[in-house]
Amino acid sequence: MNTSDKSKSEKMKEEFMIYKLSETVKNTCQIDNELFTKHNVKRGLRNEDHSGVLVGLTKIGDVVGYERQEDGLKAIPGKLLYRGIDIEDLVKGIHAEKRFGFEETAFLLLSGYLPDKEELETFTRLLNHSLPLEQKTTMNILDLEGNNIMNILARSVLEMYTFDPNPDDTSRDNLMRQSIDLIAKFPTIIAYAYNILRHSTQGRSLHIRHPKEELSIAENFLFMLKREFTELEARILDLALILHAEHGGGNNSTFTVRVTSSTGTDTYSSIAAAIGSLKGPLHGGANLQVIDMFNHLKEAIGNWTDKNEIDKYLKKMLRKEAYNKTGLIYGIGHAVYTISDPRALLLKEMARDLAKEKNREEEFAFLELLEERAIETFMHFKGNNVNKRVCANVDFYSGFVYEMIGLPREVYTPLFAMSRITGWSAHRIEELNFAGKRIIRPAYKNVADVNPFTPLNER
Repeated sequence: MNTSDKSKSEKMKEEFMIYKLSETVKNTCQIDNELFTKHNVKRGLRNEDHSGVLVGLTKIGDVVGYERQEDGLKAIPGKLLYRGIDIEDLVKGIHAEKRFGFEETAFLLLSGYLPDKEELETFTRLLNHSLPLEQKTTMNILDLEGNNIMNILARSVLEMYTFDPNPDDTSRDNLMRQSIDLIAKFPTIIAYAYNILRHSTQGRSLHIRHPKEELSIAENFLFMLKREFTELEARILDLALILHAEHGGGNNSTFTVRVTSSTGTDTYSSIAAAIGSLKGPLHGGANLQVIDMFNHLKEAIGNWTDKNEIDKYLKKMLRKEAYNKTGLIYGIGHAVYTISDPRALLLKEMARDLAKEKNREEEFAFLELLEERAIETFMHFKGNNVNKRVCANVDFYSGFVYEMIGLPREVYTPLFAMSRITGWSAHRIEELNFAGKRIIRPAYKNVADVNPFTPLNER
């Protein structure tokens, strides 16, 4: 056998070994669902009534979708609280004064109280001074290759470690400095990464527009990304940033921050891990699934006002007979919210105004009707198999909003990270300073059979 044939033979053996190992895992990793009940293990850290298993305490965010009563859980209209303040009151108060509010929201989440006018001006100026990237960071982003901005964002965050004079210092002052720097720089990194990605994959001219200190974070992001934008576009993007900034300690990416921070690791490693969590389609990528489904339904349903036609098609989706045959209606249902998701209600109202500005009122009316029929059809289809109501979640409208603004699909999930970095930072500070200072280490029950060791020459 010559060298070339030997190389091919070895490659085939290696490929077969990968296949064999993969096939073996089907049996060695199979765990009977009954064992979870037998050993009282909470799958996904969820109780039998779908409520979350309490694993910690926080004063940052609170997500409310039900109240516990003697006979079980009672569904109630959803509430989201930032430091004890109802998100609806926060948003309406900011909009009543006709100003941008993401910066104020960041201050609230980091500090625990609403700033006065002078404090807000100073904090906003501090963020604006941190918006521009250091030349080395910009050059590193230019050098990063890949077609996924979330990966570029994670790598850029890890690169920031090398430029930080005190990257491993976990004192409160240093954590606050790092948090403000990350909140400020995420929009710039994401905008630059997209422009570079567009340049490399689409052959378009490379435009790197530097942020302006007189603009809000929402305005700066739109300026860096596409230059021209309307006031309503900037205001609804600012609203989206406010609504996605925090969602309690139990969501996957924030819990990732708490878990990694509990080990004492540096800020950049912890935040990069959270970005990896958020990248997952079951977490941060949900709005992409909704907009893809919506575009499909616009083609599949002939009459956008016919409830019977809509119901019929949605039932086919639930029976896994239509669309992607997963049995899911994306954007409907939430782990905590039952009657309503307050974020969806707030975003929906501004989306209505934006649809009017963009002459897409017919599409918005169709999406609104889909929300109504999807909830009704889902509950009727499931019957008594579910013990809680469902509602449209914030993803049901956010993708359509981003599309109307003119944002590219590639930044939908990074935009989520751009907002949620505020909540992540607040939870990291809380975990390292006030949360018991113990490493988070849950237990797993081993249910494997006990096997004797067999010598190699006897196998």
